[in-house]
Amino acid sequence: MRVPDTLRSVVDPTDPVVPRDAASIVVVRDGAAGLEAYLLRRQATMSFAAGQYVFPGGRLDPADADPDVPWAGPPASRFAEQLGTTEEHGRALVVAAVRETFEEAGVLLAGPDETSVVDDVSGPEWLAARRALEQHETSLSAFLRERGLVLRADLLGAWSRWITPAHSHQRYDTRFFVARMPAGQEVGDLPGEADRCVWVPVDTLLSSEQADAAGLMPPQHQTLRQLARHDADELLEVAHGRPVLLAEPRLVADDDGVWLETDLGEYE
Repeated sequence: MRVPDTLRSVVDPTDPVVPRDAASIVVVRDGAAGLEAYLLRRQATMSFAAGQYVFPGGRLDPADADPDVPWAGPPASRFAEQLGTTEEHGRALVVAAVRETFEEAGVLLAGPDETSVVDDVSGPEWLAARRALEQHETSLSAFLRERGLVLRADLLGAWSRWITPAHSHQRYDTRFFVARMPAGQEVGDLPGEADRCVWVPVDTLLSSEQADAAGLMPPQHQTLRQLARHDADELLEVAHGRPVLLAEPRLVADDDGVWLETDLGEYE
């Protein structure tokens, strides 16, 4: 089919925006109705994914690349190999995922040592730390060192990688991780970017009506569909043995119109 000239620049952009690195964690727990996931609804005024439900996450910050971040668990090289990148970049992605999840959800994957996790991060001093991180007044590395904590890399696993379609004005190269909600912790106050948060049974959310109502984008919808096959106890083991493939939705056109297509390959 010949794409109409009015759509050619959208379907096949000549100068697409370069995607920014980002990281996100799907925080899960076992509930009465099966696996539950934590989602945030972005403010309607946001320039990206406005009004849609997303997992905690965001862009990499230059400070996430600090090589001296207190770290316990699998080496950064293992994440790098799974994600198909350098050790330095793999470490920064993990740090960004942990930092953003603390900023946005008040969930901290860190502890005093490699066998423990902080069990209460709901107090005012923790909220102040979240805000300081969000305002780039400190780094996760400095925050952990000040409190004698180490990032617990064993508590999260790499799951998937999605790049925003080429026609988008804002594009992200997002690595999605999974983690079980730490025992003793509760999700914290909402950040400024979100107006609602929910724990949702994954099977319920994946019904067509619920998914449409939540405004789930392809990365969130497909990731939840993959997670629904497992329970919270086995997710990390599955993640550690699972290839992280690239999914990049794209616009296609034919006589019936224009739509978004995603080749998930082995993700199916």
